[in-house]
Amino acid sequence: MLKKISASQFSGKDLMTISHRKTKRLLTSSAMKKKYVICGAGLQGTAVAHAFSLMGLGKDTLLLDQGRVGGGTTKYAAGFVGVYKQTPVESMLVKESLALYRKLHDEGHDIGWNQCGSLLLAQTRDRVTAFRRMKAAAVQRDIHCEWLQPEAIEKRYPYLATKDVLAGIFIPEDGTILPEKLCNVLVHQCKANGVTVVENCNVSSILCKAGKVVGAETSIGRIDCDYLINCAGLWARALGKQSRPVVRVPVQACQHHHLVTKQTELATNPMPAIRDMDASVYLRVRDGGFLIGGLEPNAKPVFEDGTPPANWEPKFLEPDWDYFTPSLEKALKRFPALRDVMLERLVCGPETFAPDGKWVVGEAPEVDNYFVAAGMNTMGSSSAGGVGKLIAQWVVEGRAPYPLYALDVQRFLPLHNNRKFLLARAKEVPSWMNQVPYPFNEFRSGRKLRMSPLYARLRDAGAVFGQVMGFERASWYESEENDLDDQDNAPKPFRVSYCNTFMKPPWFSNVRDEYWACRESVAVANYSSFTKFDLKSSETQVTDLLQYLCSNDVDIPVGGVIHTGMQNERGGYENDVSLARINDNHYMMIAPTVQQTKCLAWIRRYLPKDGSVSVSDVTSTYTSICVMGPMSRSLLMELTDVDMSPRSFPFFTCQEIDIGHASGVRAMNLTHVGELGWVLYIPNEYALHVYDRLIEHGKKYGIRHCGWFATRTLRIERFYAFWGQDLDANTTPLECGRAFRVKFNSNMDFLGKEALVRQREAGVRRMYVQLLLEDHDMELDPWPWGGEPIYRDGKYVGMTTTAGYGFTFGKQVCLGFVTKKDRITPDWISSGQYEIDIAGIRFSATVSLRSPTLPSRYKEPAPGPERYAATRNIPK
Repeated sequence: MLKKISASQFSGKDLMTISHRKTKRLLTSSAMKKKYVICGAGLQGTAVAHAFSLMGLGKDTLLLDQGRVGGGTTKYAAGFVGVYKQTPVESMLVKESLALYRKLHDEGHDIGWNQCGSLLLAQTRDRVTAFRRMKAAAVQRDIHCEWLQPEAIEKRYPYLATKDVLAGIFIPEDGTILPEKLCNVLVHQCKANGVTVVENCNVSSILCKAGKVVGAETSIGRIDCDYLINCAGLWARALGKQSRPVVRVPVQACQHHHLVTKQTELATNPMPAIRDMDASVYLRVRDGGFLIGGLEPNAKPVFEDGTPPANWEPKFLEPDWDYFTPSLEKALKRFPALRDVMLERLVCGPETFAPDGKWVVGEAPEVDNYFVAAGMNTMGSSSAGGVGKLIAQWVVEGRAPYPLYALDVQRFLPLHNNRKFLLARAKEVPSWMNQVPYPFNEFRSGRKLRMSPLYARLRDAGAVFGQVMGFERASWYESEENDLDDQDNAPKPFRVSYCNTFMKPPWFSNVRDEYWACRESVAVANYSSFTKFDLKSSETQVTDLLQYLCSNDVDIPVGGVIHTGMQNERGGYENDVSLARINDNHYMMIAPTVQQTKCLAWIRRYLPKDGSVSVSDVTSTYTSICVMGPMSRSLLMELTDVDMSPRSFPFFTCQEIDIGHASGVRAMNLTHVGELGWVLYIPNEYALHVYDRLIEHGKKYGIRHCGWFATRTLRIERFYAFWGQDLDANTTPLECGRAFRVKFNSNMDFLGKEALVRQREAGVRRMYVQLLLEDHDMELDPWPWGGEPIYRDGKYVGMTTTAGYGFTFGKQVCLGFVTKKDRITPDWISSGQYEIDIAGIRFSATVSLRSPTLPSRYKEPAPGPERYAATRNIPK
């Protein structure tokens, strides 16, 4: 073991900072042992170490870096700390950062903190609407946003040219820091709290045993540990490749320029950090001068071989004046006085970006106790303090303190870590950061990766594709007048889904026609992207495992299908799945598309150590076609010898059937959207045959293709909650009307049971509701898209989670959660007057707590064998 280091062994003032040479002399054949090892001593790594030290764990923590502390990209970071981010959880983490920075500043530490506020400017009407949505949603995030008209901006900030500015938002709690100074202060406090800091230490491999991290081989010898946190920034992906199995950290660095000016009197006046969103440029005061930057379109990746040089420090990349000039011209247009300021230098440095533009944090799915905090997308100053605290809590408590899927490293698949994919996507992500946040925005790079065998058929039928987990899924169909006879013509081009408005979307009529086909005739939808697992054992072990993992009773008859949650210790939804019992010891699990990595990691965590249960990802083995609508039974009965009648093939059952000449098709009588129908899980080699037969025989019934937007509308009208959109790791079955799915009356133990029993006894404080807007004009008013505040009797009580136009209701339909400080009851819910705030306009709404019975030209079955009411059990 490394012996205690005394002052006499070292010269210099940093007694607990150990250089490579000095550490090597102290190591013997024994390994150094620390419980927590943090790789990367930039701002993020030092913030994680600092958080451990504040928990009294400094002596158990080792912070190491291949160079020197703060020697990577930290020293030239712009230093913005802006609280309003893409997701509420990011804003929450920035608030934690702000609290830490203010505390350090108040204690007298020089971190360059300046609470100058930030000014966001809009040049387009859609940006103004986006700002209005931001201001409305700020009530959830407890962020004060001051709305500024152009006249007020010109009066308050006379140095800005505002002729083309339509509006602005001022956020007073935002500020700026000097990242290198902050890093030094954090490291100093880490050392004072017992953290060991090692510089000039290269990691050659991460050691794993029995699926857990156990240490690292380094240039100073072996270091044993219980937990490893990858905060390596530029090197995070390369460090992930040093373990076996490889930990995938999909980040890619791109050039990022900013211009530093000499000191000027202009910078002495109080001035906010300025972000001209539509020009994609920013400006702040720094060291008596200005720092000016931009997020350029068609960004330039660096270190394209995937491995930044180990000895790289900010000997800055060669700046490209031609590349930066458009950003500079936009900044000069907005702030004309800059033309008289002396320039000091143009800085070009690498910034790391994730493929979806969000942060990458959490426990790796490949290796237990291996955590990641990387890919901050130019927002490292904002993220550092909050993410540091988050990671330390997560490691120590064994679970994330709040839902984090939007940022979780487990949201990715191996394809996202593909080097060429990252290079292509990285060119697009930086400019994406300042795009107008329209609903359902889509990337255009890295497309046509995962495609079902039906892709070409659906493309030629008019499909306009969105991408989810790399899978091309039809959002809607563009020109199907039911033009199914023309599919033998020349192939149609690949089309990327779009919305590009906050108002009535351009695809409204297409989705309307698809919707009515599902409700009044028959439609086919490609469900192939859904996650699919086969779980098997030789005896009852698989059932025993699922009984523990699932809150519903999975011991159903062979051929049965159930919906069930997979709860965590708090009773929240780690996942929400359908289970089909194929035989006594074989289940097929259907989970949301976005859960492919996360769900598998969760299951593997609880697999029996003796290997008696196997789990296989069969997502890419089957093509899944949903055949739905009142004519679906008639259509399928033409194509199979199986009796599809309710008596022989009842709701929530599964059978293996033939379709046309194809065999081995698993047919499940459910649709996930509330309409009559079956999902067919077809071995890929038969997919085209089955599809062609369905289309051919379905013409007489007026068959149509149906995209995701239409099925989304169907499930919103039916009041169905989906994981990742409505449900998360903090939402329990009792809060969303699904207590009927929980085996409370069983003696069996299952994950989350104790928490759910306690909640049932104490009552819930939030409840899932459906809201119909009563005074909304779909042609003239901005639409709800999810993320709108809910008001009850004029007081804020919650947020919508999803929303869409209900074609049967003829109204906008919003789903969301209403909260109360104490026990909430159905009577309290129904007694209030509700409004939804959409971009600053409040619309009255009618509330409901139960899945509705929708009027139809066909008789709607009562809840039971033929109709499933997903939200119906209300706590008393």
